[in-house]
Amino acid sequence: LPLIAKMARDMTDKDILKMELEQLQKEVSTHRTAVSICYSIQPCKDPFLSAEDPLIKGVPEDKNPFKEKGGCIIS
Repeated sequence: LPLIAKMARDMTDKDILKMELEQLQKEVSTHRTAVSICYSIQPCKDPFLSAEDPLIKGVPEDKNPFKEKGGCIIS
């Protein structure tokens, strides 16, 4: 079994809920910035940086790690 599954198996429901609560408290305390404010930051608008940004330009097919390796053939 993976380590996480083994840990979860050995934990009580109370322990699991405590871990979930701690995680949610961390997420709530994380500072968040509105997209409109983030976009106003200059690097997003800089044509030299945006040309290299994979979120703006895209990822070339030969360098895409998520590209499907093979197709499915139904006969």
